[in-house]
Amino acid sequence: METVDLRGVCCPTNFVKAKLALEDFGKGTMVEFLLDDGEAVKNVPRSLKADGHKLLDLKEVDGHYVLTLEKGEE
Repeated sequence: METVDLRGVCCPTNFVKAKLALEDFGKGTMVEFLLDDGEAVKNVPRSLKADGHKLLDLKEVDGHYVLTLEKGEE
């Protein structure tokens, strides 16, 4: 599984960085995104789902969030 650390990245830049990171992976790749609380965890999952990716899990771990998704087609 691939991991992309977006902690400390402000909105909406974190979504842009997530989209750019996904370009490096093929369809069906499992990717974990590390996100901060607040706007990041509210907006990034919703935006990635709207882009056609499958959200598999979202959980809080040690003060941040781990979003697990399967890359879809964009």
